[in-house]
Amino acid sequence: MSSADCGFSVIPCCARAASGNAHKRASDRRVIISFFIEKWLFGAVLKSHNSPLKAIGLAPENDTRLDELRGWLGACLGSGAIEIRPASADASFRRYFRVTRRDARSLIAMDAPPEREDCRPFVQIAALMRGAGVNAPQVIAQDLERGFLLLTDLGETTYLAALNEGNADPLYADAIEALIKWQRASRKGVLPPYDETLLRRECSLFPEWYVARHLGAPLTGAQSAVLSDIIRLIIARSLAQPAVFVHRDYMPRNLIVSDPNPGVIDFQDAVYGPITYDIVSLTRDAFVSWEEERVMDWTARYWEKARKCSLPVDPDFGAFYRDFEWMGLQRHLKVLGIFARIHYRDGKRGYLEDTPRFLNYARAVAERYRELAPLARLLDQIGSRVPATAGSERRDT
Repeated sequence: MSSADCGFSVIPCCARAASGNAHKRASDRRVIISFFIEKWLFGAVLKSHNSPLKAIGLAPENDTRLDELRGWLGACLGSGAIEIRPASADASFRRYFRVTRRDARSLIAMDAPPEREDCRPFVQIAALMRGAGVNAPQVIAQDLERGFLLLTDLGETTYLAALNEGNADPLYADAIEALIKWQRASRKGVLPPYDETLLRRECSLFPEWYVARHLGAPLTGAQSAVLSDIIRLIIARSLAQPAVFVHRDYMPRNLIVSDPNPGVIDFQDAVYGPITYDIVSLTRDAFVSWEEERVMDWTARYWEKARKCSLPVDPDFGAFYRDFEWMGLQRHLKVLGIFARIHYRDGKRGYLEDTPRFLNYARAVAERYRELAPLARLLDQIGSRVPATAGSERRDT
């Protein structure tokens, strides 16, 4: 499906990516964006900085499992595999290996210990995505009992590694195109619901892992009451949104520069939930930040295209953007807790370095809405605490 299939054409409009009279053609959108920046954001602008891909190392190798994987690959490929090397690792217990064949073509082998990970959602969602026209890996072979999958290789260059001022607009346009395809395939009852229980469990990670564990002191009773009230408001607004398929980590680190573009990975936790979740994950990323005007521009492009394609976005962009911001706040609080948990419980370094980015995201949103003012004050109160890592690197078990 191309942009034209829904009667909408994406036009670059940022200075470094546009040429000729592109700015003139996009003037109407600029007026809309400028209006909402003034109305909703009070002129606030976030600093733009592209952080490099974090060097998150693989977990210590389990030689027994690696030997088992080699044997399984040998059975799948015969003498076709000539090299197996680490490809990537994520925040879970999964490991990925790039398998180079004698004909120089490569595949990806996933090692997901079955006592820690379940491969079945990955297989199911990969099929859903490919059926929707999204470039997700094809599952070539599987051994679900042992936790092994053999996948097509989408490439080695992530969006996060490739993004720069010159290519951001076309790359994000492709990502929005793929997101629209994914959402248009949505069907209730196929994926787990992003319900109140899950949303609340995610929000609880912030006080438990970021505040109490990382900052070294739990919230007071009064502070806990403030946070509880805010979380209740956030969840109510999230559940009031129309529901679609949600990747749940649709961000540059999980998008691969490929043909067709992008390749999409790390989708095994997909759910059926709020329509703004994936677009806010894409534009307010864990590892790279953009000026607020650019974020709003990409969000407006998504909203226009979603409306053309009859997706259930709010017909008023102001209302949609408000939902976008509040949904993002839920994600920001969740990720602060997740990054702390990954550091202390799982012993994976590098994630805590990006927590200031999420604090900035959360504080900026909290300061823009009167109902969220108590959260802004709470974030200021805990902002002076010294992280526990200053004096301790103990890993929790």
